[in-house]
Amino acid sequence: MGCCPSSFLTETHPEKQQNQQPPHHVHTHNHIHTQPHPPPSLTADPSAAGGVPSFSEFSFSDLKAATDNFSSDFIVSESGEKAPNLVYKGRLPNRRWIAVKKFTKAAWPDPKQFVDEASGVGKLRHSRLANLIGYCCDGDERLLVAEYMPNDTLAKHLFHWENQTIEWAMRLRVALSIAETLNYCSSEGRPLYHDLNAYRVLFDEEGDPRLSCFGLMKNSRDGKSYSTNLAYTPPEYLRNGRVTPESVIYSFGTVLLDLLSGKHIPPSHALDMIQGKANMLLMDSHLEGKFSKEEAAVVVNLASKCLQYEPRERPDTKELVTTLAPLQTKPDVPSYIMLGIPKHDEAPSTPQRPLSAMGEACSRMDLTAIHQILVATHYRDDEGTNELSFQEWTQQMRDMLEARKRGDYAFRDKDFKTAIENYSQFIDVGTMVSPTVFARRSLCYLLCDQPDPALRDAMQAQCVSPDWPTAFYMQSVALAKLDMQKDAADMLNEATALEEKRQRGGRGA
Repeated sequence: MGCCPSSFLTETHPEKQQNQQPPHHVHTHNHIHTQPHPPPSLTADPSAAGGVPSFSEFSFSDLKAATDNFSSDFIVSESGEKAPNLVYKGRLPNRRWIAVKKFTKAAWPDPKQFVDEASGVGKLRHSRLANLIGYCCDGDERLLVAEYMPNDTLAKHLFHWENQTIEWAMRLRVALSIAETLNYCSSEGRPLYHDLNAYRVLFDEEGDPRLSCFGLMKNSRDGKSYSTNLAYTPPEYLRNGRVTPESVIYSFGTVLLDLLSGKHIPPSHALDMIQGKANMLLMDSHLEGKFSKEEAAVVVNLASKCLQYEPRERPDTKELVTTLAPLQTKPDVPSYIMLGIPKHDEAPSTPQRPLSAMGEACSRMDLTAIHQILVATHYRDDEGTNELSFQEWTQQMRDMLEARKRGDYAFRDKDFKTAIENYSQFIDVGTMVSPTVFARRSLCYLLCDQPDPALRDAMQAQCVSPDWPTAFYMQSVALAKLDMQKDAADMLNEATALEEKRQRGGRGA
């Protein structure tokens, strides 16, 4: 079956396109299973951290397709192609953006150890964590899959900003967010965070700060936990090479220094300034004095405690939260305003063109009306999709058409589970392809509250018949059911435009 038209898979952030195959079936290969996982594109737990998908397994081919064969254009790691373990952005067939960390081949030789580690991190769900949603363990490939954060890193906004520096209240919000996330991870039995620094703090669609989940796992089974300059490394790590919860607090202190100064100051130099009562010399001159000296003194004091040479003299994560929480002065101002970035676009509520009966039903998500239209349309839009020779009319063909007929009766009678079973028999034989069967099975899945396979079937209908409006209409409903309103509205517009074009063609225009 051919590839879906690239218009469906156009990215909404960078102006590039990914040519992806919609999955016929999501394949899994070998690997260690701690427990069976359903395919990731078919599983979402809307209750988990605001619609974050359940942690699950991806095949290597899924991630190859999502990242355009691990194209260098999709690399988002801070060091680009020079980083030992590259991070790519990618897009799944259900249009969800992901971040994919690809480890070097020898990083995790024991697949079970890798899966166990990843599964432990994958259980965590927090609104200020860029959550881990999956892993891949195909052959010697080792990859992690996380939520994608489109608005850069704290390092970019602090050290390499273009239009405006981060205002003081936003810096305090970032500090509290990191503290709350570390405290949550600690309470869930994951107190170790490897190489905490300004590059590990990311910003989501709304400009809210998130801590990367990738730091909750080492870069390799036996590898170093710190890749930054030794001047920023906890002193005890230099002595024994071990990361402890207290080491994480030390690293948090270095991030506080970054937030105070807008520069990456070595901790020893900063402590000399603090002990010499030169606190104000630490402050970022780009703030132009627009900060509370009292609040700054609290943060400087907390940073000093975090950077104590003796680990036992450092605060714990609870103390970080209780110290920083009272400093939040603009709780009602959205993060994107304080960061100076555009607001995440809301979906337009209605398309700009007049809607047909099918368009109206899809915009209302009226599945009953869509069912009536598909029953009335029958198979007239399938003409030309199958050229069959006489020899192909075998017993198998007759059985397949019988399965389709049984599916049609069940569909007409609103027995949607039976319709799915019979249409699946027809599709699995594969001798004939029918966009109408895919559209009908898509609606059956929607009526059985399964929007992911419904979206997949609607995409397959588009593959068979690239300019068929119904395929786009069904995608718009499935996307809306998946709470992807912007994409749903775009798809409804595209369907309406195709229907208009088809009607003009029918009138000889």
